[in-house]
Amino acid sequence: MRLPVLSAAVAALILAACETGPAPVTSAPVVETAIPAESRQLLEDLRILSHDDMEGRDTGSPGGQRARDYIVSRLEALGVEAPLTGRLQAWSAPNRSRIGAASYDGVNVVGLIRGTARPDRYVVVTAHYDHMGTYQGRLYNGADDNASGVASMLELAARLKAAPPRHSVLFVALDGEERGLIGADQFIQRPPVPLESIALNVNLDMTARVDDGYLWATGTWQYPQLRPMLDPIQPVGSVRLVMGKDTPSDTGADNWVNSSDHAVFHRERIPFVYFGVDYHPDYHEPTDDYERVVPARFIAATELIVQGFRALDEGLARTAAAGDASLARS
Repeated sequence: MRLPVLSAAVAALILAACETGPAPVTSAPVVETAIPAESRQLLEDLRILSHDDMEGRDTGSPGGQRARDYIVSRLEALGVEAPLTGRLQAWSAPNRSRIGAASYDGVNVVGLIRGTARPDRYVVVTAHYDHMGTYQGRLYNGADDNASGVASMLELAARLKAAPPRHSVLFVALDGEERGLIGADQFIQRPPVPLESIALNVNLDMTARVDDGYLWATGTWQYPQLRPMLDPIQPVGSVRLVMGKDTPSDTGADNWVNSSDHAVFHRERIPFVYFGVDYHPDYHEPTDDYERVVPARFIAATELIVQGFRALDEGLARTAAAGDASLARS
């Protein structure tokens, strides 16, 4: 979600409550022969989370609960443990979007992979799983916004289980983003680890529709120490990683510093990198469907996110080690 471009029609949409819908979708394989075997789960996660049976995943809706249950099942299948505070972080909070109900009940989903070098320092990977629900019989599936970010996050979790990171990683599927970043705010208010132990937030929001060939990394203007870690990353296929949407010359909807859940971490002076794609005609429309995603581009964007995470994880670990060595010599 990027709040500056919300239209009156979208405002009316968010006012509507989700309707009770059909039974949950089963996890049938995606049938696309062109998809490499190692990428089929990524596409399957996207397909299921943006399926009609999820009813647009509105906060507090039956479809939102089905999406949450699916995310929990995937984390457990991957062997991603729950932190000591538990897998689910339930909350009730005022609606910060100024439209809709006065307050909402939501649930964040949390997973943990322990680091090999700095287990007491954390990278928090966030992706909101809620979307805008249904309105006047039209379903807003939110494939790009943000079933895609959750699918990319699950792929990253799978990679980190296979090759553990240097820092400990908290994976947080956030609820209530479309209602005004509520889930992220609740996470920060009641974090499962001390805030001072969080080294970085990596936020994934809209990672599939790489229509122009660019995956953006926002936040390196605010935290310039992160840019040298990301600069060496080369394009994957036709998709390249570019830095921006965060400078004083980026104005209005072109400035993404406060556009998604990373804004809450930035407010607490926690460094962030936000990976996402640019606006497209299906943004916040009922046409934001799985069928409009080009699989090869989504796979490439997710690969860049994995590479970007690895670069940040290693770079921060090197910086910390150099600092420790400097202190030892002084």
